[in-house]
Amino acid sequence: MPLALVELPLFVLLPNFYGDTLGVDLGIIGAVLLITRALDALLDPAIGAWIDSRAAAGHYRRFIWLALPALAVGYLALLWPWPRESAWLATWLAVGSLVTYLGYSVVSIAYQAWGAAIANDDAQRARVTGVREGFGLIGVLLAATFLTPAGIPELTLLFLLMLVPAALALRAAPAAAPAQHAPSARSAWSPFAAWGTVMANRGFRWLLATMIANGVATAIPATLVLFFVGDVLGATDSAPLFLGAYFLAGAIGMPGWVLLAGRIGLRHAWLVGMGCAIIAFIWALGLGPGDKASFLVVCLLTGLALGADLALPPALLAASISNHGDAGRREGAYFGIWNLATKLCLAAAAGIALPLLSVLGYTPGDPASNTIHLSLTYAALPCLLKLVAAVLLVLEPLPEAGQRLSPARPQSSETPK
Repeated sequence: MPLALVELPLFVLLPNFYGDTLGVDLGIIGAVLLITRALDALLDPAIGAWIDSRAAAGHYRRFIWLALPALAVGYLALLWPWPRESAWLATWLAVGSLVTYLGYSVVSIAYQAWGAAIANDDAQRARVTGVREGFGLIGVLLAATFLTPAGIPELTLLFLLMLVPAALALRAAPAAAPAQHAPSARSAWSPFAAWGTVMANRGFRWLLATMIANGVATAIPATLVLFFVGDVLGATDSAPLFLGAYFLAGAIGMPGWVLLAGRIGLRHAWLVGMGCAIIAFIWALGLGPGDKASFLVVCLLTGLALGADLALPPALLAASISNHGDAGRREGAYFGIWNLATKLCLAAAAGIALPLLSVLGYTPGDPASNTIHLSLTYAALPCLLKLVAAVLLVLEPLPEAGQRLSPARPQSSETPK
């Protein structure tokens, strides 16, 4: 939950806060976020391999505790910038982003690898990712309540009040199964060998390509939603309502995606989620000033699709790790590369969409400045990318894609052909 209080403001509030409230040029913001997110993302595979090299069963929590102070300091600095001149603000944004991203990377990779290591079959994988992302969405809902520049004091207080008890609660969290993480000596840190093993997994390569196309499609609207609400709909005051509905739909729908995956499989359930998002974005293309009710429906549909995007890809990834024989040994390396791709998606969204809108003549806060280009970038481009992701998902050679989840019966140890 406290991680969600960091993630949402980083990728939704910061561009609007530094651009509209603090007056930094959108092109500069986009360039800074593109560079810092790309640099941070490049470190993720090395972080994952480093985590894997510590083989003790309880090592995940130690990495999380180590990185939380850096995460907290960097995040608070971004929300409370000290300089007010535009040039210094850009530097502040760059340094604060790097510190925050580094802390977040270590925490999130260790946390995700931990979840994969305690699940033994597809049913458990779906439950672990569903429950984890469900509680994350509860944190997102809390963040969405204050996701405006005026809500930064409340957002800061909520983050600090939630961070300390969550960190202490890690003491009670289960370690990885002894069969997967036997208490052995620390292995040598060999990131290149780990990455070679990971990328030799053909199913993972296809899954990664699908996630990238789908991730960029999801990141572009997240980056532009406050601009769209303010300048296309003219409903800035309703932004918390829209965001709250979006994440509430995602949280409420999460159990449904887990159940649906149990009936039709992880692959087909994710395809249904992509279809929901495409329908919603097509609808959003026709919206204009005053269409609050219609956009609320768009938020509910895309929020429902968000639940599929959060719960099902990590479950597919955990199954791919197990089917390739890497369970208990390479979770960190897999999630390091996975997080690298995720962050590159976010960097691409900010580094392409924001400068593109600036070149096309869109000015934040001016509804008369080419908002048609804003609508097309916000809604049409994600539809195209979602279609690409759907085609990739249909073609993926994932051995687990045709299996159904069965909570009552463990999966066979034999790798499906």
